[in-house]
Amino acid sequence: MKILTNKKIKSLFCVILFCIFTFALISALVMAFKIENAAALIFAAALAVFAAILIDLYRYFSKQNKIIEKAEMQITEYIAGNSKARIECDEEGELYKLFHKVNSLVSILNAHVEKETNSKQFLKNTISDISHQLKTPLAAMNIYNGIMQNEASSPEILEFTALTEQELDRIEILVQNLLKITKLDAGTISLNKRTENVSEMMKEIKNHFIFRANQEGKQIDIVGDDNITLLCDKDWLTQAIDNIVKNALDHTQRGGKIRIEYRQLPSAVRLIIRDNGSGIHPEDLHHIFKRFYRSRFSKDTQGIGLGLPLAKTIIEEHSGSIEVDSELGKGTTFIITYAKMSPRL
Repeated sequence: MKILTNKKIKSLFCVILFCIFTFALISALVMAFKIENAAALIFAAALAVFAAILIDLYRYFSKQNKIIEKAEMQITEYIAGNSKARIECDEEGELYKLFHKVNSLVSILNAHVEKETNSKQFLKNTISDISHQLKTPLAAMNIYNGIMQNEASSPEILEFTALTEQELDRIEILVQNLLKITKLDAGTISLNKRTENVSEMMKEIKNHFIFRANQEGKQIDIVGDDNITLLCDKDWLTQAIDNIVKNALDHTQRGGKIRIEYRQLPSAVRLIIRDNGSGIHPEDLHHIFKRFYRSRFSKDTQGIGLGLPLAKTIIEEHSGSIEVDSELGKGTTFIITYAKMSPRL
């Protein structure tokens, strides 16, 4: 039997069998020699045997409980981040086979984590190298395109150079967003969190887009308490909100409105970015934060599909959450919630 491969279990069974054999032998001797008060003696022997078995069972299960508690402590340590935590499994038996399997699983998980870390680092380095390599030709192409615009004499060439400039801007934005996402994924960016005034941040974001909004006949409103503060990395968080506001402008027609509202909740700060644009198709709502996702219903041919995923990643790095609600033809609302934390001293 497999259960008897464990020496402790085998010893337990031997003790129980010995107690039962001893009781049977004593009972047989008492009855064979017709000793007075035989029933009392047999009863006393039965109690003694029963007590011995109980004591042995208690000792065995106490030891087993300590072994399981030690195993649980090692598992808890591993969950807490100690990748070197292991369960002792030097003895034989089914329980120790299970512990060995757990240790093997831990080793496999560590190998996967290391491989994933190396892959992310390789991807980060590769994209970083590519982005740096692209900067020089992109800068040169922008200069050449600017020269062509200045020297162009026909409307066709001017139109061509304007389109070229748009495409060059798209390539530059794509490279920058890819670089930012890979840095965030690889965990190589340390957020420089400070207490920032939310109203001032939203005003800066509005000023960033006000020229475009005026050119396109759109309106950006900001509403909220001027005294609300948030512990955050201003540059990164501004980038996230920028991407959401840009998305709202991209999907809002002339005469449309974008409203940025910020509120102080009991234990959080909430930002609400609402537009009255074209809205998001229900089929796309669960996919808009996927990288490079392109809806079959969208008429946007300029989008790259990295703005909203980057925004979500930055927000989550700030221990925040983002939700979206939308209705076709009526607009979209992004709700961002940040748990309010105090700066560390």
